[in-house]
Amino acid sequence: MKFLATSAILIAGIEAAVIGRHQPVERRALNLTVDLGYGIYKGSYNSASDLNIWKGIRFAAPPTGVDRWKTPKAPATNRTVVDAQTFGPACPQSLPAVPNAPFIPGNEDCLFLNVYAPNTASTSNKLPVLVWIHGGGYGFGDGTQDMTEIISANNNGFVAVAIQYRTGAFGFLSSADVKASGVVNAGLLDMAFALEWVQKNIGSFGGDKTKVAISGESAGGGAVMLLGIAKDGTLGTSLFRNGIAASPYLPPQYDFNAEIPTQRYKDFATQAGCTGSGILACLRGKDSTTLQQANAAVTAAGTYGTWAFLPVTDKTFITSAPSSALKAKKVNGLNMLVGNNANEGALFVPPTITTEADLKSWLKLEFPSFGTAEIARVLDAYPVNTTINPALKFATNGLTSPTANDVSQVATGQQQRANNIYAEATFICPSYWLNDAYTDAGRTSYHYQYSVPLASHGDDVPAVFGPAQPNQPPAFTSVFRQIWGAFVKFEAGDVARAAPAKWVAGTGAQMGNLNTTGGVPYQSVTQFGATVTQFQDPGVQNAFSLVNAYSWEGGRGKRCEFWRGIASKVPN
Repeated sequence: MKFLATSAILIAGIEAAVIGRHQPVERRALNLTVDLGYGIYKGSYNSASDLNIWKGIRFAAPPTGVDRWKTPKAPATNRTVVDAQTFGPACPQSLPAVPNAPFIPGNEDCLFLNVYAPNTASTSNKLPVLVWIHGGGYGFGDGTQDMTEIISANNNGFVAVAIQYRTGAFGFLSSADVKASGVVNAGLLDMAFALEWVQKNIGSFGGDKTKVAISGESAGGGAVMLLGIAKDGTLGTSLFRNGIAASPYLPPQYDFNAEIPTQRYKDFATQAGCTGSGILACLRGKDSTTLQQANAAVTAAGTYGTWAFLPVTDKTFITSAPSSALKAKKVNGLNMLVGNNANEGALFVPPTITTEADLKSWLKLEFPSFGTAEIARVLDAYPVNTTINPALKFATNGLTSPTANDVSQVATGQQQRANNIYAEATFICPSYWLNDAYTDAGRTSYHYQYSVPLASHGDDVPAVFGPAQPNQPPAFTSVFRQIWGAFVKFEAGDVARAAPAKWVAGTGAQMGNLNTTGGVPYQSVTQFGATVTQFQDPGVQNAFSLVNAYSWEGGRGKRCEFWRGIASKVPN
């Protein structure tokens, strides 16, 4: 069943992160002690990668007890040397609403980051900086992503920082009550605070604070987008110069005091045993386990594939909805690399949509603000192709019919219609809007689609950071990682030179389609109820091309304008 596959994928990701915490690193016989003023951290040297690594650096005080749902604060001073070889604990975790999702405990004292610096980096030889913001629906994930392979693929040419932030209800609880007695979007404020830490301290690790690129995938990519529009774009380059947003996640984003986030706040309080007056004070007095279980319970009761606690339009840090802010090009930073995958939606859509009635019912759950008129408009924008053989599943070429609205390697008919609606509304159209927002006023943008089959949501991450999957051969990953790396260093021509597609900074219409062809079959796997054959070397070749993003997949640009046109109803 698809929901079991979803749970298995998510659980495997968490397990991999836990295992990754215990990989050994070799010490180097030199002083790797960095004094940050408030604390002293002793890193380690990895001779295989020629990187100096510091793990578990505290960048903010514990957001616990009375400091829950408040702005992050500077850490207390601790002059004892910390042996920085262990990752900090992960924040409280909540998996999406899928059957049998397990409860995974975390630690509220989780505002830590990790630094990976080439041995050549120093205070006199400062390198550009890549900051990684993890994904996970704003509900789970951590900062343990190993940055070694992407740094190595770029000749150890930059420093990397992986950050953590409050997730779930701890980072995104929202209501008028929360804002009156604290802050909403606490998780976003954690990210901004970490970027302020980078500005203050990365020079001590050999990083250049004037050349910071923030990056993320899924919710991490969505966070890049939200940091891009923070404070109406008035932050300029004070926190970052460039952004890399892979599959930017934009679920419905309500005003902080709207009915839905307020109801989730009340549900969370009820689950935690806080009712009547003084709810927030009661929640701040609860033990962490009670709150973590309440966090998981409220999410589990939601619509399939969703999380309960998400960013909101808070009118202070995020002053307007992303769709309108991006259209107005009120953005921070100078340059943006944006990507989406060919099959973003299947992971999040229930695998039971066989009729148009099923589709309508799902749309009402997925977009609770929609009425009959909005649902009818969605169906008009995504018409049914009655000529498709439902027994034949295959990857589209993007240029001719059938399109992604009709068929993929895992679905046809109403199921694929739903998969594509979700993909475009939640990941793909936000990537189009974000790309368009950086196309003038001295800014540049590049847009790509990751199309290596299956190209499901998240399949691109191992191609960037490793370990690569067998269908992601070195010929592909080396170029893909160099595209990212060129953008971290950002000398404009480097992005084009890294990719055989020969991009130029675009008008928004140009998109690089990154695919492969050839190879030998090595496995047939069942994903989302369909059998998919995977190919590996020998014989895999890069198949990169430049395409028109607006005419792609039967007019995706027009459908993205449709979503922008009804954004107030989504809302996003």
